[in-house]
Amino acid sequence: MRSRLLLALALLFGCRAEEAPQDIRKPAAAGRPVLVFIGDSLTAGYGVAMEEAYPALLAARWPAFEIRNAGVSGSTSAGILENLAWNLTPEVDFVFLAIGANDGLRGLDLDKTRENIEKIIAACQSKKIRVSLAGIKIPPNYGYEYTAKFEDMYPSIAKQKGVGLMPFLLQGVGGQAEMNQEDGIHPNPAGHAVIAGAVEKFLKKEGWLQ
Repeated sequence: MRSRLLLALALLFGCRAEEAPQDIRKPAAAGRPVLVFIGDSLTAGYGVAMEEAYPALLAARWPAFEIRNAGVSGSTSAGILENLAWNLTPEVDFVFLAIGANDGLRGLDLDKTRENIEKIIAACQSKKIRVSLAGIKIPPNYGYEYTAKFEDMYPSIAKQKGVGLMPFLLQGVGGQAEMNQEDGIHPNPAGHAVIAGAVEKFLKKEGWLQ
């Protein structure tokens, strides 16, 4: 059972070589603020059509924004930091950051993961880009100490860097069979719809949306 769970989790977060980041750079439409979603396979929309991933659903709801999906399946915090310049182009106003899951599932040094996430946030803030952070959880197989440190990392970073925190990106979706694909892990279109609704509610609370 444990090995099957770990295999499913590997499929979820792409515990394989990271995909190359897509070139999403393009001139922003006049007068529209640009919001970039940065993440891994959950944001990229692994296993669903591009228009069914939660960033695309939000783009359809928010025509006043230009929304870009910078999710890359298999990405770690280090990979995202390395490729950050692809995403933080001058016209970007907002970044929603949902990263770190692959770091946790690979058992990477969480002090380094934290450092990477803090550097990403700092890079955004240095460009006057507003940032919000989404929390992620990993299964208890990695031991209580590591799992607790991983989950505590997100509120601690958010507090230290002064950014908004969405406590858990997969709230209401994780572990719900009807919200996930056949592997029981990746959100299906219905799951992405729930995520989109939760992100929209959170960003309204943050004051990004009226």
